[in-house]
Order: sequence, then C-alpha cells, then structure tokens
Amino acid sequence: MSKTSSLYLASLVPTTGTLFISMGLMDILKSRYEKVAFFRPVIKQKSRPDGDITFMREHFSLIQSYEESYCFNVAEVEKLLAEDKIDQLITEIISHYKKLEDKYDFILIEGLPRSLFSATLDFDINLHLAQNLPTSFIPILNAKEKMSQEIYDEIKLEEEIIHNTDVNHFATFVNRIEESQLPAVEQLVQGNPTKTMSFFLPNNRELDTPSLQEIKLALNAEMVLGGENSLDNIVKQSKIAAMSLENYLPRLQEGSLIIVPADRADIIITTFVSFYAKESPNVAGIILTGGITPNKSMMQLLENFHVIELPIMSVETDTYATASKVEAVRSRITSKSTRKIALAKGIFEAHVNKEQILQQLQESHTNIMTPMMFTYTLFERARQKRQRIILPESSDERILRAAEILLRRDVVDIILLGNRDEIEHHISLLALDLSNATIIDPEHSQYKEEFAQKFFELRKEKGLSLDAAKDAMVHPNYFATMMVHLGMADGMVSGAIHTTGDTIRPALQIIKTTDECAIVSSVFFMCLETRVLVYGDCAVNQDPNAEELAQIAISSAQTAMSFGIDPLIAMLSYSTGLSGQGSAVDKVRTATKIVQNSHPELLIEGPIQYDAAIDPDVAKTKLPQSSVAGKATIFIFPDLNTGNNTYKAVQRSAGAIAIGPILQGLKKPVNDLSRGCSVDDIINTVAITAIQAQEIQ
Repeated sequence: MSKTSSLYLASLVPTTGTLFISMGLMDILKSRYEKVAFFRPVIKQKSRPDGDITFMREHFSLIQSYEESYCFNVAEVEKLLAEDKIDQLITEIISHYKKLEDKYDFILIEGLPRSLFSATLDFDINLHLAQNLPTSFIPILNAKEKMSQEIYDEIKLEEEIIHNTDVNHFATFVNRIEESQLPAVEQLVQGNPTKTMSFFLPNNRELDTPSLQEIKLALNAEMVLGGENSLDNIVKQSKIAAMSLENYLPRLQEGSLIIVPADRADIIITTFVSFYAKESPNVAGIILTGGITPNKSMMQLLENFHVIELPIMSVETDTYATASKVEAVRSRITSKSTRKIALAKGIFEAHVNKEQILQQLQESHTNIMTPMMFTYTLFERARQKRQRIILPESSDERILRAAEILLRRDVVDIILLGNRDEIEHHISLLALDLSNATIIDPEHSQYKEEFAQKFFELRKEKGLSLDAAKDAMVHPNYFATMMVHLGMADGMVSGAIHTTGDTIRPALQIIKTTDECAIVSSVFFMCLETRVLVYGDCAVNQDPNAEELAQIAISSAQTAMSFGIDPLIAMLSYSTGLSGQGSAVDKVRTATKIVQNSHPELLIEGPIQYDAAIDPDVAKTKLPQSSVAGKATIFIFPDLNTGNNTYKAVQRSAGAIAIGPILQGLKKPVNDLSRGCSVDDIINTVAITAIQAQEIQ
C-alpha cells in the first residue's frame, strides 16, 4: 500500500463536529509533515468567508491562500449537476486538488454535510469525490441523544456503504456520544470489532455554548469596557434585568449574560459589586441595550472599579429584541476561542489513538522540524509520564490561563502557590476551570517549619540563621524550590513576575548543580520555519571563561539530545578557524579544545562565525572540510551581550519562535520566564520542564 498523502472527512448532517475532528487531525499531521494544506472542495457560499477554512488557516498558520482552499460553492455544484455536468465538476475539483498536491506534503480534505445539498441528489457527493481524487475517507457520525446499539448499527451501516463504493475507508469518528453511552458503545465494538479504526468522542456542552466573542460578532455589539481576553468567557445563560434590585439579585447565576437598558445604573453597579464579591455568582458580561451609553461620571466610576475585566457591550436594539438575538446565536470555534480550542484538543487527545493514525498513514521519515512539530512533540512527550509542575506566581493572569490550558490538554499536573481564597477568587473572576490544580498556601502550610529547618541545615555554614530561613520560606520561589528539592513537585517555572535572580538563586542554594556541571546556564530553542536551533547562553552567564564556555556547550548538547535535536555545536566568534587572533578568539578556541578532549563523541567547530555555521554555501568557502559548518544545530555565544542580542534579532527579523530561557545544569528542573512572556511561552516552558524532569528520573 502506498503512503497515504490525503484524508477526506465528511458527515451526513450539520453540527456533527467536523471542524473539531479536522482540528485534531491537523494537529497530528502538522507534527509530522512540513507543509499541510486544508481543502474544502465545496463551500456553502462565496459571499462570506467559510468558517472552517478561516479557522484552519489562522489557527494552524497555513501558508495557502483562501482561494486555494476551495473550488465550488453549493449553488454552483447543484447547477452543474442539474445540467448533467458531473464530469466537469469532478475534473475541476481534481485539477484544483492536483495543484495542492504539487505544493504540499499532505492534504486534509473536509466535505460539506450531504444534507446541505439538494434533496434530489441521490448519491453521497463526498464519497463520490473521495473515490475520484482518490483519497482515504473518514465518515463522522453524530451520536447525540442516541443509544449505544443505535450508534453501533450506524457504524456498521456506514462501513458497508463505503465498502460498496471501493473507497479506502481510513477510520470512523463517532462524535457527541453521551457520557452514559460511551462505555456501552466501546463494549459493543470490542465484542464485534469494526472493519476499520473507530474513535469515540464524548459530547461536551461547553463546546456548544457560545462565548461573548461570538455574541459580540452576531449582534455587532460595541465594547464599552473590557478587552479581548474577557470575550473568551462562556455564556451559560442570558438574563433580562428589568426588575427591582431585591428581585434581581437572587436570580443572578454563574456565567449569566446580563441584558439591561443602559439607563439602569442601579442594575449595572449592582452587577459589578456582585462580580467582585467573593461569595456571589460571577456573570459573564453585560449588554447595554437601546443604543445608550452610560454618562461620563458613570463610566469613570466603572473604569476605576475595573480591576479584573467584566466586559460591557452596547447594542442599538431594545432589550427584548437583543435577548432574542442572543438566544439565536450558535456556538462556533474561531481562532480566538483559546479556551474552547484547548478543551477540544484535550478531548481529542484523550480519546483518539494518534499512533494508530500515524501508523496507518505510513508516514515517511523527514529531518524537517517546524515549530508546530516541535511544540506538538513537547506536549506528546510531557504527557507520556505526567509530572507535577509548580507555578509560584498564581497572582498573574497569564499563569492561570496557561495552567487551565495545560490541564485541559492533560499535559501535566499543576501546583499553584498562594492564598487559596485569593487564587480561587481570581480564577472565578477570569471564569477559568482550575478545579484539577492543587493549591498550597506557603504562609499557612504544614510544611513551612520543616522547609525552614531543611533550608537552615543546607545554608548554616554560609551564615544563614534559622530566622532568616523561616523568612525565606514565606517567599513563593523559595517554598516552591524546596518542594522540588524534596520531591513534592517535579519541576518549577517562575519569572513572569520575579526576576531571573529571584528564580535561579533559590535553585542554586537548595537544588544545586549536578556533579558533572559547575555552572547553571541557559538555552533558547529557536523555532525557525523548518528547523529548531539551540542558542546558549543568552540569559545567565555574562562573560564565561573558556572552561565555563566549554561546560555551556556540553550542557547545551545534552539538552538538545533530550529534545531530539542532533547536536552539531558551533562555538561562535568574530573569526573562523585560524583567521583571527586576540583574547576573545583564544577563549573560544580553548573552550572548543576542552570539549573535544573531554567529549570526543560530540561534533564541534570553533571558533566559527555565524554565517559559516548556518549557511552551507559560506561553509564551503570558509571551512570546506568541517562536519559542523553550514549545518550547526547548537550555537554557543562567547558572552551574554552577544547571545542575548542575537536571539532577539533573529526572533524579530526572522519571525522565529523563541522558547526559553531553559535552565540547564541543575539537579532538578527549574526554569525562568521572561516578565514579558505570553501564555504560549508559559505553556511551552512548563512542557519542557516536565520533559527535563522525566529525563532526570
């Protein structure tokens, strides 16, 4: 059997969750193939952008144009079929597909539900297209509100239909299964296996519940107060606030969208007070109706009161018309639906055997490593043996949002440090689900005295007093580091609020360096378009001597190998080979010799200039006999000034994703964040920390 280079998935009816399945499959494909295209042979209409194409292009950063992503709309297809021009239809779609095939390594094809075509169509157009492209077919069945036997019968019927068309049946996905029916369906299939792979995905109501962002777009509402993050809130129900306060307050519910005339200042202020009060329900947002904006004094009061964003929107329609429009909004995942995307991917990953899919695809080996391949691999490896990662900066919104995504994706177990009431209140205000996180308050922990005593024993010879040790253990970074040291957590990530020194100092004092390593250093994973490079040291050591530079190179090689990167080390300088002289060049030359003598198995070149290290053409001229020049994967900078500026220059000018700094040389993993880090930076660093912990274990 030849290697499958495309998949065609489709359902019979709408609202089956085709985009959900496409998203999960694209995640798998992007982890193995450099260039993947998304293709819908037929879209509903051309007058407005297709939602699935728009999502896939934006979320997965697909390089294809929108026009490349489809061929016909429904009206054009039905016209051609009515004129008995099915051959013309198929020919044009094949031609379009072949153009994609010439440019991309893999094509994920998504059909429209058959029910969206004319009722006079007496064949499944998606199966017909899959047969003629040709490609492997994946039917998606909707099991919502169906019993287990009915679901199983549908699977077998679909198998028979596909078998009779001679289309290669790749797998069947059954979506929206009620939780109560899931074990019974799996048992039926185990007792009488299906002919092809079958995957069963449970129904999740949150994915069907609209967010504020979706409601804002549907109602063409204007933001009065709040930002983009707050629009990710899920709207569990809407409430018209048209009654007195004493009747209104008892009816407030968690996740409600309050629809209220803009001149009801009493309702607006009461909702704000309820939102911030610890024991009251947290509403999702407020819609002000009637096209009226609160007066200047009212707006100043709300803005001054606005610590965590409670979004307020304004619409022109009256209250009851607005409520009707809100009820009509149907949920749809967009590239901005961060929380829903994380939830959907978590469900997919928990219920779909990706290795089975990859084996079926017979993927070919490639040395190309895209950023998405790398980050996908991080998640996969971290998930293999779950680690407990402690995040001491729980007051930071980015940390909490990252923690929720990590838990939803089932990557690690999370420990948060801080006052439980304050953390839970903060989580509630952000409308996050961190119920699976462990929360520990260092101030009132049963371990506080024990930790202080252990820290005192470790540092008393350095002049540390017991009182000072007790004071240190109140600091979240010291408490967290001691938890890692004692095996109560597997790794720590900090630095969103604290300085690099605040993160590293406790680690040096408590965890300390490995026996083989005298210094702690750092690397950045620089994710370029088709490869991942390692840069060190760009964050910790200001001006390392030759011995320290050699140790940084050795540690960086070990880190690279831990993450599947073949270590080809370039010891960077302003000259290449024997062309330059001076103390700076001599330091690099000496460091290179130290590595060669102590680790002869490592391929290393130095001193070497950056262009000769990375560009094969330059390498042929400057170092034609080198096994590293032109293809280096690890770049060791001679000092912090050079390294820090270079990684930032490459990050900005080449559009590279910089993951790090990743600390190396410690007995247990502690990693530092930049204070300007994004939620994605935190997620990636936590995954890397988990993998480091696995390696140490």
